[in-house]
Amino acid sequence: MWELESPRVGFCGLGKMGLPMTQRLLNSGRQVAVWNRSMQKAQALETAQPGQCKAFASPAELAGQANVVMLCLADSHAVEKVVFGTDGLVEGAGKNGIVLVDHSTITPAQTRSFAARWQETTGGHWVDAPVSGGTAGAIAGTLAVTAGGHATLVNYVAPLMVAYSANLTHMGELGAGQATKLANQVIVMTTIAAIAEATRLAEHAGVDAVRLPAALAGGWADSILLQTLQPRMVVPPETPSGSIRTMLKDLNAVESLACESGVALPIARRVQEWLQKAIDEGLGGSDISQIVKVKMT
Repeated sequence: MWELESPRVGFCGLGKMGLPMTQRLLNSGRQVAVWNRSMQKAQALETAQPGQCKAFASPAELAGQANVVMLCLADSHAVEKVVFGTDGLVEGAGKNGIVLVDHSTITPAQTRSFAARWQETTGGHWVDAPVSGGTAGAIAGTLAVTAGGHATLVNYVAPLMVAYSANLTHMGELGAGQATKLANQVIVMTTIAAIAEATRLAEHAGVDAVRLPAALAGGWADSILLQTLQPRMVVPPETPSGSIRTMLKDLNAVESLACESGVALPIARRVQEWLQKAIDEGLGGSDISQIVKVKMT
């Protein structure tokens, strides 16, 4: 269907997820061209691994060096700017058929719109491949990737994603990966909210909430989220691993998809209001566990 050369890899976005993902690509032996809004991170990688990593001053410059470019960006606005904005990938892509692999979390509709613009402008292709598993999963290489797009393209880029993922699933056509990630976020956020309520209930009932994860281990309430997030509700972490603001962005995307699909999600909607209240109280940059501080009536 397409003549696909050996992948020459670029990575845009060296944030809390993108940096360890890129590091794992480098550790797997890949040569990687990198760009980041803050140039220092990109230059630090180049300095640490000279000859294997090359930092570029703009996405446009990076596009001239790669035929597969990974994106791991904050939101749809960042994706649009990096791909289509001034000095964006589109300006350096030519008609070389670059495959973009978007690890950001955006809506399926945005994915399809961006992919159509990219193909029309450059002749390139798009795979939506949002990731789950947090910063710890990116560092350990155990992320779950849900991919949408043509099977040929997903299979082509899959060997690259093996460097930072333990589970890669092709979910269907373009946008299916994002829809799956948003379903994941419904489960994650409603579970975190339930853990926060359980923690508050235990504390007000005179129970030492620190003991909850150990006490509930192995039972039906046990989960990775209980074991990792609940202790941070009791003792706030110094550095957030995932912010309240980011989770609200994802639940806003869930609401958009739910409206488009004609489905009501009353529990997710309630948690969305909870996150918004947390931001209104100045907790937007705090770790997601800190919703436990926000009282909902």
